[in-house]
Amino acid sequence: MSSSSSPDIVSILENSKELDRLRKDQEDILSEINKLHKKLQTTPEVVEKPGDNSLAKLKMLYTQAKELSDTEANLSTMLISQLDALFPPGPQGQPRRRLGNEQKRKRVKTESDISRLTPSMRNQLEACASLKGEQVAARVTPRNADKDEWFVVKVIHFDKELKEFEVLDEEPGDDEDSSGQRQYKLPMGNIIPFPKSNDPSSAQDFPPGKHVLAVYPGTTALYKATVVHGHRRRKTDDYVLEFDDDEEDGSLPQRTVPFHKVVPLPEGHRQ
Repeated sequence: MSSSSSPDIVSILENSKELDRLRKDQEDILSEINKLHKKLQTTPEVVEKPGDNSLAKLKMLYTQAKELSDTEANLSTMLISQLDALFPPGPQGQPRRRLGNEQKRKRVKTESDISRLTPSMRNQLEACASLKGEQVAARVTPRNADKDEWFVVKVIHFDKELKEFEVLDEEPGDDEDSSGQRQYKLPMGNIIPFPKSNDPSSAQDFPPGKHVLAVYPGTTALYKATVVHGHRRRKTDDYVLEFDDDEEDGSLPQRTVPFHKVVPLPEGHRQ
């Protein structure tokens, strides 16, 4: 292949990444639509209450879903033509067969499968599968939410094909819609494993001043916090943290949190 075609390869890989991002956005919106459907099925009378915007929100979500779907279709078409341009034409006099939709999807999928089959990706999928039965930190809000909500959840299953976790929120808070346990289907990027509780050396050594995500004492929710004392320097299994928005009498109280309930702060965290 000539060196002149390398920019084409770069463009194809960038478009493949964009396709993955669009699909993740669609998953998040679908999750929100399903939540609203459930709410309207269980309490249809809610739409008659003054100020309820459930139907307007549903319409907005469907509009967003359609826009994302249209963008994905356009990008897929562009990828097909980019990939076609890389393959040599068929024998002379034999027109190239038009690809059906199913074959188009397979062609695009093959491009994204290249990275999926690398050893590092395989190891990552195995590591995710091994989390079954474990408690992990999970972002249960969609990517476009005003603020991120992280909870301690239990992994029920990991689907290697869809790269998706099925998790259970065993202790929903008092302000949840239902009193029962809640299940979520979440992409890999929404999950952060905790350090092993019986192995302090498995935890990162966050220095004082470092921003982290930590389980607030007495709850199953995680919030942004700043490290005051690291667990290794104190030779204990606990961090001393100051949580954002945790003011008491004008100052932030220092809270003690076990090392296995503290994880790195995700990039772009909104609180």
